[in-house]
Amino acid sequence: MKKFLEEFKSFAVKGNVIDLAVGVVIGAAFGKIVTSFVNDILMPPLGAVIGGINFSSLAIQLGENSSFRYGNFIQTVVDFVIIATAIFILVKAMNKMKKKEEEKPKEPSAEVVLLTEIRDLLKKD
Repeated sequence: MKKFLEEFKSFAVKGNVIDLAVGVVIGAAFGKIVTSFVNDILMPPLGAVIGGINFSSLAIQLGENSSFRYGNFIQTVVDFVIIATAIFILVKAMNKMKKKEEEKPKEPSAEVVLLTEIRDLLKKD
């Protein structure tokens, strides 16, 4: 039992497990941001444009107590496409901003400036 506890402790404190835990927490928080973005910012104007179409209520009654609710599936697919498109546009914009930041010329460090000056002075002689 003692060896099991030691192995578990070794496993639990490894960097991979900690990284995974942090990733899960950040992923959950990011999920809330995406949900808010879609529900509060994206969907209201989109709903006004498409007239509030909702496929959820489409169904075929198969019997007295059962129905084939294909509309709910269609609505879920439409929601997925809208969310995926919104996330794609958001990620594309973030990547574009990141690329612009990377393309900016970087100032040389003080060491590089000093070494360049020394090199230039040595070339003069």
